[in-house]
Amino acid sequence: METLEKGKFVGKGIIKVITYGTFDLFHEGHYRLLQRAKALGDYLIVGVTTETYDRARGKLNVVDSLATRIENVKKTGFADEIITEETQGQKFNDIKKFHVDIFTVGSDWTGTFDYLKDYCQVIYLERTRNISSTMLREQKQQIQRIGIIGTGRIAGRFLVEAKLVSGCSVQAAYNPHPGSAAKFAQKWGIDAYLDIEDFFSVVDVVYIASPHETHYNYIKAALEHGKHVLCEKPMVMQGIQAEKLFKYAKERGLILFEGIKTAYCPGFSRLLGIACSGTIGSVRNVEACFTKLEAPDTRELTDQKYGGSFTELGSYCMLPVLKLFGKDYEKLEFETIRGENGLDLFTKISLRYFGGIATATCGLGVKSEGRLLIAGTKGYIVAEAPWWKTAYFEVHYEEPGKVEKYSESFLGDGLRYEISDFLSMINGSSDNGFKLTRGESIALAEIMEKFLETEDRIL
Repeated sequence: METLEKGKFVGKGIIKVITYGTFDLFHEGHYRLLQRAKALGDYLIVGVTTETYDRARGKLNVVDSLATRIENVKKTGFADEIITEETQGQKFNDIKKFHVDIFTVGSDWTGTFDYLKDYCQVIYLERTRNISSTMLREQKQQIQRIGIIGTGRIAGRFLVEAKLVSGCSVQAAYNPHPGSAAKFAQKWGIDAYLDIEDFFSVVDVVYIASPHETHYNYIKAALEHGKHVLCEKPMVMQGIQAEKLFKYAKERGLILFEGIKTAYCPGFSRLLGIACSGTIGSVRNVEACFTKLEAPDTRELTDQKYGGSFTELGSYCMLPVLKLFGKDYEKLEFETIRGENGLDLFTKISLRYFGGIATATCGLGVKSEGRLLIAGTKGYIVAEAPWWKTAYFEVHYEEPGKVEKYSESFLGDGLRYEISDFLSMINGSSDNGFKLTRGESIALAEIMEKFLETEDRIL
């Protein structure tokens, strides 16, 4: 039982505790949290989020209905009172309304609700580290246990986003470097593994966020162990590698998914829909630019073989080109500005298609206006930087005053959208493979391969 510190908010009477959650696909992690929350006091109030509020706060993939989730909380016997959480800011009002002494949630939210400390005691309960599917056997969908290979910056962002997607739990991390693995695992409250066989034995799904050149071997190993794979871009550096891996996954009934988050965000899907609808006529030109200034000592600008702007950002810029024009280009040309160490600081890719032309520009050492422009025979679409998050874009026509404006939400870092689509495909609830097809991933790998083989020449 937790030791309760008698503070200024806890009197001698009944101690009221409140906690909140979605409680979707109810599992032992939820059960233990409610059990420990109840042990903190005498009277436990549980707030269950509504579907509307979950959508508003960016929680994706919620499977169970509100009624089912409330019933599952009730069955535990720990809740003395169950309420629904419907709006942002409700927690503060509930604390005042119910005269709450203690607010508690899982430790993965540590620090988020410290602002409530002026009104009650705030306790973050250690999360259940390893969730199994034993309590979910009667349910149609199990929680996918995710393991992360690689513990760099993107891995941390993935963890933050994954907790906002129902139906998954990040439980393990693998890194062959002991120090990096231990530090990452301690920060995020998950288990670290130095033996990859042990790592594969405790997960259902693998997210690969390791250096580019390691992707192929890690993907192959994960597939051999029967694991679905979500791999950061660029997935691999050779077209033949991509072909082999997709074939291997298909033969084993597994999902292999390349993580280019732009492909899965709602705004980009809407933009493509309008571009392909005939609204701006026939698309004749696509221009995509993505630049950012990196410190000279970062991996992106020091890795002699796989560093540089095109390997880092080229997948984003090539995405709209391949989606709108396809992979059968007639001519491909690279123009590059290189740094003293030979890595590209700025690269422009020009493609010629039958009836259309495209340019994709990316840079890590040269800053340029980053936007996406799609020009057609009747008008054009423009999305300003950061267009790769596609929260807003405009459609312009010949008449200067005729401008159509579109906006879509882009929540957090955007990784939750690709995680959600990935899980949907695993569970068979929907097939979102069209958002980034196998053929497009293979084409990206082929172009990446050609870039690495050439220096400022026409192919």
